[in-house]
Amino acid sequence: MPDTTQFGGLDGDTNFEGTLKPNTVLLGRYEVTAIMGGGGQGAVYQARDKNFPSARRLVAVKEMHVTAADPVQKAASIRTFQREANLLATLSHPAIPKIYDFFDQNDRAYIIMEYINGSDLEALLVKTKKLPMNKIIEWAIDLCDVLYYLHNYQPEPVIFRDMKPANIMIDSLGKVRLIDFGIAKIFDSGIKKHTQIGTEGYSAPEQYKGLVTPLSDIYSLGATLHHVITRQDPRLEPPFSFAERPLAQYNPEATPQLASIIDKALSFESENRYQSCLEMKESLEALRYRAVQPAAAPVSAPTASKGATPSHIGADQSGTGFFVDVPDNVDAGIQPKWTFKTEDEIRSSPTSFSGMAYVGSYDTNLWALNLETGEFVWKRATEGGIASSPVVERELKQVFFGSEDYQFLSVDWKTGRIAWSYMTNDKIRSSGRLAHGHVFFGSDDGNLYAVLAGNGRQMWAYDTGSAVRGSPVVTNDRIIVGNDAGEVLGLELNGTRKWSFRTRKNVTSSPTVDIEGVCYIGSWDGFLYAIDAASGYSHWRFRTNGAVMSSPVVSGNLVYFTSTDGKLYAVNTQTGKDRWSFDVGKAIVGSPAFHQDVVYFGGTDGIFYAVDAKTGKENWRFQTGGPITSAPHIADNVILIGSTDATLYALPLVKK
Repeated sequence: MPDTTQFGGLDGDTNFEGTLKPNTVLLGRYEVTAIMGGGGQGAVYQARDKNFPSARRLVAVKEMHVTAADPVQKAASIRTFQREANLLATLSHPAIPKIYDFFDQNDRAYIIMEYINGSDLEALLVKTKKLPMNKIIEWAIDLCDVLYYLHNYQPEPVIFRDMKPANIMIDSLGKVRLIDFGIAKIFDSGIKKHTQIGTEGYSAPEQYKGLVTPLSDIYSLGATLHHVITRQDPRLEPPFSFAERPLAQYNPEATPQLASIIDKALSFESENRYQSCLEMKESLEALRYRAVQPAAAPVSAPTASKGATPSHIGADQSGTGFFVDVPDNVDAGIQPKWTFKTEDEIRSSPTSFSGMAYVGSYDTNLWALNLETGEFVWKRATEGGIASSPVVERELKQVFFGSEDYQFLSVDWKTGRIAWSYMTNDKIRSSGRLAHGHVFFGSDDGNLYAVLAGNGRQMWAYDTGSAVRGSPVVTNDRIIVGNDAGEVLGLELNGTRKWSFRTRKNVTSSPTVDIEGVCYIGSWDGFLYAIDAASGYSHWRFRTNGAVMSSPVVSGNLVYFTSTDGKLYAVNTQTGKDRWSFDVGKAIVGSPAFHQDVVYFGGTDGIFYAVDAKTGKENWRFQTGGPITSAPHIADNVILIGSTDATLYALPLVKK
């Protein structure tokens, strides 16, 4: 497991003059415009790439001075530097700067890399009095993501070894970029096996003994986050004394849950830390997810016993606590036809087929119920929670769904008997999309998979570079999907990349494509994007005041979608201008459904809403016992709604 690094530990020295003066041209191509920093072993320069005469394309030039006097050692140092540069040129992650070139001349080696316009976190701590806690958590999630990518790099893992605020850039888009992988320390021919590697204060205890593992990076990330949140520089404190500086004591916005995450990352014994950056990332994501979901008020709704039989509620049963704050002009007579209680939260959307209702639950089961009565028919157990929504292939009469046990399953619609299963390399939270005899789905392993619906044989897998949690949309010639790195990809049906479109944050929204060939997709950056499905060209974008986590639906010339700013939006597909918005006052993460001029959706307030699609006026509402995070399903004059109160509700479809 090599301690592979990017560029050499050029500790910032603003007084370093460097060997290259402005206007120096390297290789007849890279014209130095300024020195950005340096140290005893080299410097970092800003340069202009003269191969682009009509554009001012800037690059960063990292210079390394070969100090060894012996010719053999000198050649070995150059080879080591080149080998590391070659490895880094193969890395592909949004948080890692791209490498364009490597060469050596006059006892100095140079790497040409992507120029990042921004500021490092250490400088931001000096420039700002306060950093938003939600941004710090967002950056922490992104850092976990890039470290997880490095730690799982093949053929051999890459360990960063020197995580600290000075090595984290925040670019002009507000995204984190990892810099200074520390090649200088490896480049030094005097380095031995047990030499301390890293920066005092941020380094894990084992690094002081010359030992380093991926868990060392987790400790350093915890130390970095502790510094950013408390503004207490660990280099000025006794080693391993973070427990003496509790987060809340220095920053009252730090919640106990956040403190618990960072404390675990900072455990002295490595076995007590998170055992992977993915595990830490999931804890941070759960914290951020809860932050946009207020706790639901308790209700006294009658329910069935766990996972057994449904509860039927008659229309004459008022006073059950289901209805709250109902306006005088809103029908308060909506009562469920039936409810069914599972054993844990329902986060996925239900579906139906041939008189059966299907829904996944975090109790690890896919449940099959009688659509008319809500009576239990069968359940299919997995080894993980189910966030993926089931989808039915009607000709094969198979139900497809994914599980957090890494499996994607096809089961018989009547019996739940497994027809086939397909194993990925990480949790599956993406729902399948059926088209062209295939089922397409994503995984947290970063791949989009195309599998034959009939037998589960893989046709291809495309590595998007980051977790795929939304469902793809499939047209006659294109597959479009987003990932956690904020990238939207357009693939050909054979899995070949055709185009990509970059947003500023995660994309968990599932795209939809209208009859004009325009793709609509939301991002955590607060925008809904309208993109040409064939080319990836942007038509327009619509800004909200929150994350757009939901999947849009299109009817006529309007696209409907929700935002964590608490609004349901109706936006004109031609102009990108809003027709109306409906404000519930609480975050909305669930996707809407459209049926007969009514838009249905659930909110984190636990309320299910029916809104007139033309006017944006509320028709009626229904209170569940927990936040609603998924989309409703409409079939056979019933509306199926899953709630995190572990209940599936079947409401009558009320006609206007």
